[in-house]
Amino acid sequence: MKKDGHIHSPFCPHGTSDAFELYIEKAIKNQFTHITFTEHAPLPTNFIDPTPDKDSGMKPKDLTTYIEKLKILKELYAKDITINIGLEIDYIESFETETRALLDIVGPLLDDAILSVHFLKFNDSYTCIDFSEEVYLDFAQKVGGINAMYNLYYNTVLKSIEANLGPFKPRRIGHPTLIHKFQLAHGEKIEDDNRIKEILHMMGEKNYELDVNSAGLSKAFCKEPYPPMHIIDYARSIELPLVFGSDAHCANDLHQHYNVIFK
Repeated sequence: MKKDGHIHSPFCPHGTSDAFELYIEKAIKNQFTHITFTEHAPLPTNFIDPTPDKDSGMKPKDLTTYIEKLKILKELYAKDITINIGLEIDYIESFETETRALLDIVGPLLDDAILSVHFLKFNDSYTCIDFSEEVYLDFAQKVGGINAMYNLYYNTVLKSIEANLGPFKPRRIGHPTLIHKFQLAHGEKIEDDNRIKEILHMMGEKNYELDVNSAGLSKAFCKEPYPPMHIIDYARSIELPLVFGSDAHCANDLHQHYNVIFK
């Protein structure tokens, strides 16, 4: 099975308008047997998106249309490729009840899903940690430094794994080292392998899959996948299930760096 399990779509408010068909036909051409569209799910209506354009999640009114379009395409291309209908669900600390309510509604309609951390809570406010280099470095100062920020991120990922989000909670953890996205901007050497391994072991104990996310290789201040290659090797050594994800936000980025990670 050759799978890309983390793909965005024309419904992404901060992506491109590339049609579903562009992604699907490229996947078929590249001999992928399975793909999952994992658009950013709508955020809780009582959560204030901290990004300037308030575009971190799909518009709630578009969710039904997104699923219905994928149902049609799933049947249309069934002889050539397995298309999974999915979402990337944000774990937002203190919004577990709202997230579970969404999953209770949409979960039965999904084939696959990812649970990711993009927002960090500090002093009762939230920051989108992967929005920009400037936001990232400013937030590090607020929380007491780069190491403190890394630990806050990993603690939040652990909370996401432990959270009771109901029977339709995603079983794959998205890019668990996203905090590395701007690592070359801060210039500090952070020894965080033990924290990452702590996360992987908890994932194994609770039967989660790992999103082996190649997008970081294309980020100017990261230059490595999420998680980095030696941690991917460690995940293999403890027999954690791995699912490649290109995290493509346009058709051109689909399957990016697949051959680097899965040689």
